Amino acid sequence: MVLVDGGTDILLRGDEAALGTPVEDITSLAAVAGLDVAVKLVTCLGFGIDAYHGVNHVQVLENIAALDRDGGYLGALSIPGHSREAALYRDAVADAQAATPERPSIVNGQIAAATRGAFGDIQFTRRTTGSALFVNPLMAIYFTVDLDKLAAQCLYLGRIENTYGRRQVIGRIEAFRNEISTTRIPRAYPH
Repeated sequence: MVLVDGGTDILLRGDEAALGTPVEDITSLAAVAGLDVAVKLVTCLGFGIDAYHGVNHVQVLENIAALDRDGGYLGALSIPGHSREAALYRDAVADAQAATPERPSIVNGQIAAATRGAFGDIQFTRRTTGSALFVNPLMAIYFTVDLDKLAAQCLYLGRIENTYGRRQVIGRIEAFRNEISTTRIPRAYPH
């Protein structure tokens, strides 16, 4: 079983400065963590995209390093822009955008732009008007981790057990965030 996250906020533990948009990610993580299947992986594509939702990507890298120490980081691979896979990805994104012209995926649009070699504030939809995007080659890299090791690092995963519906999950996450005394201090990427 492979979960795919557009962005990297599924890799957050809960004590970061911000959690991005965790509801769908964390419910999927909890559901698959409870399954008895031989292989359970999480792969993330779109490093940096979650900055719009306050995610500090130095903390994402810190969490990947912690997973690596625990044997849970399985590596990364990129989608070269001239590869067949990149072309097929861009075609799929274009088809999806044509099917949903009023609400094209911002995440997939940025990743597709990155696989074309685009860089910087690349605007492709009215939905991002007023936002400064930072499309870059790191968005075309998959980071893959062991799902069970990731679930073990999540500080609030157990809180959403026995929830029903999005509102309950949101409430449990908010309750957890209100109870923790401090969050990790966000840092700027030093390079």
